[in-house]
Amino acid sequence: MSAPTTDRIARARSAAARESWAEAYGLLRAHDAHPSRAPTAGDLMILAEAAWWSGHVDESVAARLRAHAAYVAGGDHRGAGLAAWWLSYEYEGLGRPAAAAGWLHRAHHHLDDEPPCPEQCLPAWTDAEQATAGGDRAAALAATRRMTRLALRSGSPDLLALSRQAEASVLLAHGRRAEALALLDEAMRAVAAGELTGLFTGLLYDLVLTRCGEAAEFGRSVEWTNAAMEWCAPPWTGRPAGTGPVPSGENPFRGVCRAHRVQVLDLLGAWALAEAEARQACREVPVDRLDAAAAAYCAAGDVQRRQGRLEQAAVSYAHAHELGRIPQPGLALLRLAQGRAEAAVAGVELALACQSDPRHDLLGRARLLSARTEVALAVHDAPGAAGAAAELEVLAGDVPLLRAMADSARGAVALAEARPRPALRLLRRALAGWLELRVPYEAARVRTLLAAARRAVGDEATARRELAAARAVFERLGAVPV
Repeated sequence: MSAPTTDRIARARSAAARESWAEAYGLLRAHDAHPSRAPTAGDLMILAEAAWWSGHVDESVAARLRAHAAYVAGGDHRGAGLAAWWLSYEYEGLGRPAAAAGWLHRAHHHLDDEPPCPEQCLPAWTDAEQATAGGDRAAALAATRRMTRLALRSGSPDLLALSRQAEASVLLAHGRRAEALALLDEAMRAVAAGELTGLFTGLLYDLVLTRCGEAAEFGRSVEWTNAAMEWCAPPWTGRPAGTGPVPSGENPFRGVCRAHRVQVLDLLGAWALAEAEARQACREVPVDRLDAAAAAYCAAGDVQRRQGRLEQAAVSYAHAHELGRIPQPGLALLRLAQGRAEAAVAGVELALACQSDPRHDLLGRARLLSARTEVALAVHDAPGAAGAAAELEVLAGDVPLLRAMADSARGAVALAEARPRPALRLLRRALAGWLELRVPYEAARVRTLLAAARRAVGDEATARRELAAARAVFERLGAVPV
């Protein structure tokens, strides 16, 4: 191998160690342009990561395939197992589950008979997620604790933070919320301290924000979405999802983190910014994370629906559906706003029936139940509304966001049943909850119900004040009054 070639490889490895991925990508691509100078398996793994950071997902997969073959040829089962797992992960992101399953099986083939090693952490993580999805929480917890043992043994901050996140996910599904949140806080302490590599920093932001969203941990979501966007700075102008590579040197996690931020901005009532950020997120997300674009489209559709821009909302929900996300309960509430009550009922009931494990996504279930209550009341189905509100009450526990949703739903049901005094008690508590959470739209909706309850007990003056306060919020948000 010539001196210039050796120097180029050394500089690429140095750039990768500094996480200067655009530089590493350029150097290794130039080196790889000469077939007679075959890169090592390790250099191919560096090329794969550099290509991914540079937005060239197909090249990343191709480089990992070559790395796997090189590791196999050299009898390196640990390296081959690691390459196989990353191929499984990338194929899953690209929407190729059969290929992903095959490469996961190959990773286990390489690693299961090896002595304990760091490479076994990643297949154990996938095993834990699959066990959780299948309802086998004992197996999931065993897999995450094996991850932790391997991570501690390896001394890798990346793997340790990932294992804590994985165990927290399983504990949340078990209902062991306090333990889970403590583990998430510890994982994010490592992120905030800058102890992790860029890849695992991005992964942890995405994973922990997803867990917090599903668990309705609104305070943590606000704090950590802001931190994630600071890490992803500076802002940039990208292209529509899937239309081409991310500009060299840009952060491919930016669109994913921005999609999480959109959902926070939506609740905080920053609707104009939320809609703009949703459009930006859809331009930024890489081709292997189109689920984030789908979530952003859903959030944009929710804003448009509540502002009475029903045709635009329908388009946003359609885009989300095209990307593989069922846009419920937003679509059911859109149908209700369009006067299509039967379609609204059918849509939300089907979505509830299709949710395999409600405990895995508490907020998602709560939103469906809240919408089911609203739709049932609109079609005068008192038993259906009461049943949905009752399930929401059980689900809520002492989680502030879920508690506000449950009190709102139960208050609306009590008011519809001509029980104004119980309605007043529930709705006052709901209003206090929404105000404490700083969620203005839901607070304004509760005020309209409070006004009706006040009128029912003869308190016209207070009813007028509640309506005036609600109207001011609706006007500020550009929302259609309810």
